[in-house]
Amino acid sequence: MALPDFLRAVFALALTLGLMGLCAVALRRYGPEAIARFGRTKTDRRLAIVESLVLDPARRLVIVSCDGQEQLLLLGEGQVVTSVAAAKRKA
Repeated sequence: MALPDFLRAVFALALTLGLMGLCAVALRRYGPEAIARFGRTKTDRRLAIVESLVLDPARRLVIVSCDGQEQLLLLGEGQVVTSVAAAKRKA
């Protein structure tokens, strides 16, 4: 294999890996919003995540709003624990 062929192969590999990295960063940063834009509009949605808080790597607290009511969920370790009190959200 000649040196120009080897350099061309290394450049092609670097370019391919760079483009894959850029796509991964773009999807991670803009992916959820871009996908949501092509779906239903905000007025059609009944379910929304109001806020999320990471407690530790295994658990997360999430406030979910459905039909004007908010529910606190504890997610993690293969379980979902809901709170006993639900509050109506003021629009």
